[in-house]
Amino acid sequence: MAPEYAMAGLFSVKSDVFSFGVLLLEMISGKKNVGFHLSEEGESLLTFAWKLWSDGQGLELMDPMLEKSSVATEVLRCIHIGLLCVQEDPADRPTMSSVLHMLASDTITLPIPKQPAFSIGRFVAMEGHSSNQKVCSVNELTLSVLSPR
Repeated sequence: MAPEYAMAGLFSVKSDVFSFGVLLLEMISGKKNVGFHLSEEGESLLTFAWKLWSDGQGLELMDPMLEKSSVATEVLRCIHIGLLCVQEDPADRPTMSSVLHMLASDTITLPIPKQPAFSIGRFVAMEGHSSNQKVCSVNELTLSVLSPR
């Protein structure tokens, strides 16, 4: 869900671009963004993809099932495009028309993406919670996972 919609109820064509970017990163990684927490910091799929791409290790995001059937430069380009789509400011995101052109052409130079939305996350230890219950705060939005007795 696009951050502008989640936080303020604002919806635009750029919200669809955000969703497409998440979907693209999910397909490349083989993981869903919902419920993805790689570390104790509560790192989201978007944060994980951003860090790997920024560190020049974008191919580590790729689902191992894709390794034999994919071209590395195409995978990196798709990650790059996915990150362009999930930028926090809707004005920075490309249009869907631009995304299609970027995907269809290897000659279009891609702009450098800015940090994605919802990229800061952490698990919060809280007193009184059972050891198997985790509370995850992402951009100061708290989600609790409840487990039955």
